[in-house]
Amino acid sequence: MSFSSFVFYLFALILLGSALRVITARNPVHCVLYLVLSFASAAGLWVLLEAEFLAIALVLVYVGAVMVLFLFVVMMLDINIERLREGYWDYLVPALAVAGVMVVEMLVVLGGRYFGLLEMPQPEAVAAGHSNTRDLGRVLYTFYAYPFELAAVVLLVAIIAAIALTLRSRKDTRYQNPSQQVGVRKADRVRVLNMPSEKQANGS
Repeated sequence: MSFSSFVFYLFALILLGSALRVITARNPVHCVLYLVLSFASAAGLWVLLEAEFLAIALVLVYVGAVMVLFLFVVMMLDINIERLREGYWDYLVPALAVAGVMVVEMLVVLGGRYFGLLEMPQPEAVAAGHSNTRDLGRVLYTFYAYPFELAAVVLLVAIIAAIALTLRSRKDTRYQNPSQQVGVRKADRVRVLNMPSEKQANGS
């Protein structure tokens, strides 16, 4: 076994183990930490495939930003673990059935007939001045420009939907309505009163 194959199987085993712990760990903070380990292992596999840009993007974006944000959110939320465990065993049989179907599908797709060494050999060595970032950008913004823009629109819609679903208006919250501020009139805010002067008030 070559060194690259050993490193590949090492990262693959760490990735599978950490991914399994993400869904089996009881502590949500531990789940997030195992997910960080999964992303780091996946980044190592990207490096073996000579996709350094994707590996560093996975580390910087997901491990360095998204998962750290998830970790802080999970740590700040008061999660009731006992309530989350209620009814866990009721869904065990359907979950095992779905997991079995997914495993069979992955075995069929990832078999030697489709993803063997003959069909997908190890990538060839590139020149010293080669930049996979430039090649990735050229392919992404030429051949896959429309799918890339469609994915951006889908993500934008998902963000708007998440904000709309989680936004709750509270009655005790003070806020300003810009449309009412712009459409206000002087008569609605200022009222002039005719009051007698002090001399007239004393003389009467």
